[in-house]
Amino acid sequence: MIVGVPKETYPGEKRVALTPDAVAQLVKAKLDVMVESGSGMEAGFTDDEYKSKGAKLVSRSEVFQSADIVTQVRQYGANLEAGKSDLDLMKKGQTLVGIAEALSEPKAIRTLAEKGVSAFSMELMPRITRAQSMDVLSSMATVAGYKAVLLAANESPRMFPMMMTAAGTVAPAHVLVIGAGVAGLQAIASSKRMGAVVHAYDIRPAVKEQCESLGAKFVELNLDAGDSQDSGGYAKAMGEEFYRRQREEMAKVMSDKHIVITTAAVPGKKAPTLVTEEMVKGMLPGSVIVDLAAERGGNCELTEPGKTVVKHDVKIVGSLNLPSSIPFHASQMYARNIVTFLKHLVNKEGVLEVNLEDEITVGTLLSKEGQVVHPMVKELLGEGSSEERKAS
Repeated sequence: MIVGVPKETYPGEKRVALTPDAVAQLVKAKLDVMVESGSGMEAGFTDDEYKSKGAKLVSRSEVFQSADIVTQVRQYGANLEAGKSDLDLMKKGQTLVGIAEALSEPKAIRTLAEKGVSAFSMELMPRITRAQSMDVLSSMATVAGYKAVLLAANESPRMFPMMMTAAGTVAPAHVLVIGAGVAGLQAIASSKRMGAVVHAYDIRPAVKEQCESLGAKFVELNLDAGDSQDSGGYAKAMGEEFYRRQREEMAKVMSDKHIVITTAAVPGKKAPTLVTEEMVKGMLPGSVIVDLAAERGGNCELTEPGKTVVKHDVKIVGSLNLPSSIPFHASQMYARNIVTFLKHLVNKEGVLEVNLEDEITVGTLLSKEGQVVHPMVKELLGEGSSEERKAS
């Protein structure tokens, strides 16, 4: 079996699917690895490092012509424009592994099926114990949560920690993190390490203990969150009436905060609007909002994806693809997820086995033998039923 690594072509994408150390692990597992020359340069990995770990350096066309499994950070669904040119390079029976944005771009998955390739979507990894080491959403959210705090500190006119100086005492910054998933928890931890006073809010009461263990004060609003998380631990989308009341309560909490970091996202759906223009107006002048949900429309009503804007004397940061801004460690974490997943798919003899009885395999498999097979994607394409979606 040959595993191929083409260079990422999505604009601004600096990560690479496999690092040199990851290559060494695959070679040890009886797999051959081909890497497009220059694939890791922007992440800090040289061609010589790949070669020294057992990879063969080739052209992009040779990666697709020879590889049985092609690993990418962004496969076609998550790279529609630049990825079009790769469609002609793919061969029938090939396997693609990477982030596919399958629930946002289901038509792209149909295109891959028509090419006769088997595609696996890493962002659909089931949230179960034995799949934790393959969970790219958690890995990348860790990087994004950390970077969000750095962006906030850089954009804020205030320093984060309290300081006792000869010129007097400097008061600490007050940070509010909205959403205590992996990104939110990392933002809490990073803000606390930098010396800020940290508050956190999430619609899931179950995460209160996690927030407090990291040193944050948990904000409890007078709301009935009800069934606010699904069986996988993700926050569920709530009704508009809930969000309206939540915004009213949150406005009071935000009024004295210097930094607000929003991380609330529901997989495959537009991010809920948690911060309205009226709420921004009520914030202190010079405050900063970092919206980690910008790629899904943003949690803040005034967020402009890909831009940093100032509205009502508040700076709103809508940066996209934050993991790519720390490409060395983001690639390292992503590659570990990929290697673990490939070891799950490939047997001890180095042969790919697609076990349709396995929860991890079925949960990530998008297309096989010319057909779209994932129930949720099929339903989005009008080819599946709600019963199939529930079964998934």
